[in-house]
Amino acid sequence: MRQTGFFHHIGTFLLFAATVLLIITDISAPVVNSISILRIDLGNRGTSLNRHPSVTFGSFGYCVRDTLASGQDFCTRSQVGYDPTEVIEETVRGVDFSDAAADTARALTHVMVLHPIATGLAFISFLLALGAGVVGSFLASLCALLTFLVTLVALICDFVAFAVVKSAVNNNNSSSAHAEWGAAIWTVLVSAICSLLGTVVVFFTCCSGRMHRRREARLQGPTKVPDGYGAPVHRRRWFW
Repeated sequence: MRQTGFFHHIGTFLLFAATVLLIITDISAPVVNSISILRIDLGNRGTSLNRHPSVTFGSFGYCVRDTLASGQDFCTRSQVGYDPTEVIEETVRGVDFSDAAADTARALTHVMVLHPIATGLAFISFLLALGAGVVGSFLASLCALLTFLVTLVALICDFVAFAVVKSAVNNNNSSSAHAEWGAAIWTVLVSAICSLLGTVVVFFTCCSGRMHRRREARLQGPTKVPDGYGAPVHRRRWFW
């Protein structure tokens, strides 16, 4: 794939970038307190000069930051599925979720297990693309397409789950709390774009590489047999 090697490297880099971006989402709160899918600024002054009370929601839990007298953060343990509405009702005055909204948000947090699954698929796609062969590129494009679909489902579920929380907090007039999207939601979005572009580029290089090989085979014509090879063998007959 000499003719399309440059574009193939671009596709490989896009798959690597998708992997790194998804890893950032995987290590969001409670693993790394400051990385969040959704961040709630509680509004009142923090216990330290450089920090303000907030709640950061991640893939496998959440952290309540700078609300303790010691200035330390309280984080849940990492788990698949949690209830983001419960902590909002406890920390934000005047916010009350309906049973349907709470159940929807709670159920969709279980779908966030797709984040590490998409990360693994993106990494496998990257390794397959490193082979740079026709078969490797074809398998990499298929795996990258699956990565895009899984990431897209996770992204939709993330937006729906936390849009319920974001809307309830921002529409509440009883508190100065404000909700905004965190960096982790945008890394999922960009990783989905990278995996889609990587799928198209790697599949293009796969098809283009096969076309170039067939064209070269037609231009070279039939393979010539070197002198001394392939000559008919004459058996010597003996007459008695």
